[in-house]
Amino acid sequence: MTEDITEGISEDRSPLSDLALTPEQLHVDEHWMQHAIILAGKAEAIDEVPVGAVIVLDDQIIGEGWNQSIHLHDATAHAEIMALREAGKTVENYRLIDATLYVTLEPCPMCAGAMVHSRVKRLVYGAVDLKTGAAGSVFNLVEHVQLNHQIEVRSGVFASETGALLSQFFKRRRKEKKALKLLLKG
Repeated sequence: MTEDITEGISEDRSPLSDLALTPEQLHVDEHWMQHAIILAGKAEAIDEVPVGAVIVLDDQIIGEGWNQSIHLHDATAHAEIMALREAGKTVENYRLIDATLYVTLEPCPMCAGAMVHSRVKRLVYGAVDLKTGAAGSVFNLVEHVQLNHQIEVRSGVFASETGALLSQFFKRRRKEKKALKLLLKG
């Protein structure tokens, strides 16, 4: 039986923290989230779960990534981890102080932990992950007061679009599996 991951994806979440952001910052966040959505398309093109991430420092991209776990046979090759690796190489330091990470889906515990360790300043994400989200939905690793670093979080940026990408991907995948089963029975 195939689990429907899209049951744990929430497209609607309008945080009150958005009220404290300037119109300029809201526009900047939307701009970079659009870039992350393009990167999610690269993941989908290689039949990976369509999640994309971009890390920005001083309005410059220092790291990009998209899911490649299946393609690379690497459970850690999530979009955020790939972007963190590239950003560290770009700035020649694993600490990404003052950087913002934009990602289309709320990070899992592994990715959230890596972001805390890298000292990312801000996290901006699209769809909420109600099954493994670690930035406020299931866990809140990124703002946990007992850790040595907390990350500012903005959620729900283009949540409908990012949630729809995931829903469409899993719908297509279920349809393909069903067609294959019928073909093998036939």
